[in-house]
Amino acid sequence: MPRATTRPQPAGREPGAAPAAPLAPTPSQTIGPFFGYALPFPGGGQIAPAGHPDTVTVHGLVRDGTGAPVPDALLEFWQAGPDGSLTGAPGSLRRDPATGAAIGRDGVDFTGFGRVPTDADGRYVLRTLPATAPAGRPDAAPYLAVCVFARGLLHHLATRVYFPEHATAHAADPLLAQLPTERARTLLARADGPGRYRFDVQLQQTADGTHEETVFLAFR
Repeated sequence: MPRATTRPQPAGREPGAAPAAPLAPTPSQTIGPFFGYALPFPGGGQIAPAGHPDTVTVHGLVRDGTGAPVPDALLEFWQAGPDGSLTGAPGSLRRDPATGAAIGRDGVDFTGFGRVPTDADGRYVLRTLPATAPAGRPDAAPYLAVCVFARGLLHHLATRVYFPEHATAHAADPLLAQLPTERARTLLARADGPGRYRFDVQLQQTADGTHEETVFLAFR
């Protein structure tokens, strides 16, 4: 959060002189594509343990308000574990012993977290375990939480991915239930093969209405 600062007093200012007026808060700075050089790490989209039989693939496209793909977006995913827990697996990220740089996951533990950059065509791929509802939220439908970073965004965007096999739970979900049907559809992945789901992120509705803006969330 930007905050106001005070101009330093010039050297030799008269004792008792009025202090300088405080500066106005500064605006947020545009993020990216700088984050694309430091934040992605090998295996960032491999949330499921290696070889896990229940692994599913979530893939899609990030588009801007003209319908063009965004080649330098970054998506972060969070999800509850199979038991609904949100603890993840601390220490599961492997690091280079010399440099300390992240070199991938240990391939054993389910972390519940993934970070995936889009490619030159604006596409991303995530391999994870089926979504579950967080423990203690019996009214919530299973979902993946998503955070979107992209060029031109002053603040990251938060959204969710819901899945078609949980249609009964969607009717009672606190978020989906308050959205018009056509808007709720922007949060629903669609199956496009065994264990495969397509979920596109639309940063802004296109002028011709072909692509409707994804529902983004504000946290207070």
